[in-house]
Amino acid sequence: MTGAVVFGGAGFIGSHLLRTLKGSGQYDELVCVDLVSPADPIDGVDYKIADVRQPLSADLCQSPDEIYNLAAVHRTPGHETHEYYETNIAGATHICEFARAKQAKKIIFTSSIAVYGPDEAPKEETTAPAPQSAYGWSKLLAEQIQQSWQQEGPDRKLVIVRPAVVFGAGEKGNFTRLAGALKKGFFLYPGRKDTIKACGYVGELIRTMKFMLEQDEGQSLYNFCYAKPYTIEEICQSFGRVGGLSQPKGVVPLPLMKLASLPFEVLNALGFKNGINRARIQKLVVSTNIVPAKLVASGYAYETDLDSALEDWSKTSLISGRFA
Repeated sequence: MTGAVVFGGAGFIGSHLLRTLKGSGQYDELVCVDLVSPADPIDGVDYKIADVRQPLSADLCQSPDEIYNLAAVHRTPGHETHEYYETNIAGATHICEFARAKQAKKIIFTSSIAVYGPDEAPKEETTAPAPQSAYGWSKLLAEQIQQSWQQEGPDRKLVIVRPAVVFGAGEKGNFTRLAGALKKGFFLYPGRKDTIKACGYVGELIRTMKFMLEQDEGQSLYNFCYAKPYTIEEICQSFGRVGGLSQPKGVVPLPLMKLASLPFEVLNALGFKNGINRARIQKLVVSTNIVPAKLVASGYAYETDLDSALEDWSKTSLISGRFA
């Protein structure tokens, strides 16, 4: 019997992953473990509610050959410091304990490029980690917990992926908001046009997981994004070519953006949460210059580029030019 369990599987990436695993026909048992129920359940997947912050019952699944650890508190800023550690570190610890109890041999962990810290320099897998946020630190420590699990047995395999911005149907994040702003004609480049925003399609991410799992390495750690370092201007131009979306009309200077965010910070302080603050504004103008050196050196062949990925996304959203 071949089985896989996906912790955090009710979310954006997890739903795409489970749909791909189910479609492969290679699994007799597929289990999704999450705090919430999925918005769009997949036939043949056993959905279970559990909290990775607590010890996990061995009864969650029968015989998992593969364990996917996607469970995380990730939006930053947006949570209290302790929340990142409670979920991301305790989650890794409890998932490793679960793997030991079930004698599972493979863990695939979605980490984050936040472990590198924010600056303009290119980041390869050999770049020394320098996290500057609780989220980045919690992800780096979670990596180390799972690396220790792998080192306990020579027959164990660990794949760690550090994804840049991942986009696709159901994402409801950066790319979806950008598409919506372009469609309404509201978007102006924040601070500059040449900010590099490393990115990759969700389907491509899942293919890389399978590819790296098949490599003959006990531990594989790799960055995920397209090999081309797309700028925010190039991303907007791609949305224009594929979806016919309008292009930005200009650039808003960073000091003006920060000044405009101050009233929203006051509202936040008064309890009126809105998600707008200077820290988030600053993130818009710092490049995420991520280099997928490991994927390229391993011979991975990308099936999409930015244009073809956006085309596929618009098709899966049923209406041409719609990105949702």
